[in-house]
Amino acid sequence: MDFLQPVLDGFGVVLDPANLLYCLLGVTVGMLIGVLPGLGPAATIAILLPLTYGVEPV
Repeated sequence: MDFLQPVLDGFGVVLDPANLLYCLLGVTVGMLIGVLPGLGPAATIAILLPLTYGVEPV
């Protein structure tokens, strides 16, 4: 069962409450920005990119 350990470690990282909160926040912001006319995904990523510099790499 050694081959299954990385998968279990990955689920441990994904199911961390802080990471789930970031996912929920990302979906919420994406939905709010997505309904605005003239502001597409590329512009949204460019605007929100500086917010990611303080987040841990995980």
